[in-house]
Amino acid sequence: MFYPTIQSTNDAAASLAADPQATGRAPVPVAAGSQPVPFVHPEGAVIVADEQTAGRGRRGHGWFSPRGSGLYVSVVLTPGRAVSDPRRAIRLLTLAAGVALAEAIEEATGLTIDLKWPNDLYVGRKKLGGILAEAVTNASTMAPVVVGYGINVLAVRLPPELVDRATSLESELGRVVDRDRLFIETLAALGRRYDDLLGGKFDGILDAWRRYAPSACGARVKWIDASGEQSGMTEGIDGDGALLVETGERTHRIVGGELTWEI
Repeated sequence: MFYPTIQSTNDAAASLAADPQATGRAPVPVAAGSQPVPFVHPEGAVIVADEQTAGRGRRGHGWFSPRGSGLYVSVVLTPGRAVSDPRRAIRLLTLAAGVALAEAIEEATGLTIDLKWPNDLYVGRKKLGGILAEAVTNASTMAPVVVGYGINVLAVRLPPELVDRATSLESELGRVVDRDRLFIETLAALGRRYDDLLGGKFDGILDAWRRYAPSACGARVKWIDASGEQSGMTEGIDGDGALLVETGERTHRIVGGELTWEI
């Protein structure tokens, strides 16, 4: 579904996945005393917009989404139906999406992307794109997950607070980028890596993510936990996609929260 302007593609995709009418079919009537049949949510549904007025990233951060300047896409997926270890598939979904987007950008433009744990796409020290995965509650027996992604494509005037922190494909390449082709490549790559996830090919996803993520080893990071502010050096990721950070006293396993990268 395409929207010229929308508040948030993730919100629209979540509403589609959560609503029993989203599939376009009326609820199935059931006999008295029998159990209702869970509706099937629209896995694979894609929401794409030319502009977001309330785009967002992780932990409530806003996402600058001016008209016609980037890709703003959300896809409904169900990693919990993986053939082996569904919980691990859910945990690795964001990393799998990151690999897919890095591969798609490289295929469409030739530009190599750095992935930064857990969900950001970088070129050098500047952010090019991001991923936001959000679980959705609905009446089905297996909850869907909305995977949203934004990629800066055109070279546009950025807000002052983003000038030194963000970049775009056209800014980096110095030429026009075919946004339609990039969109197609992202969906194709996401489909391939999602198939890997459902098929239990976790090691292949993790190995690919590590190749695109140099900052996962040897970068200094800070974060806050129950003990206060912590600081250490990244030591890669484990088999569930958690970031490992060595503080000198022990190795911390980071699964969420806000990190400050000092690179």
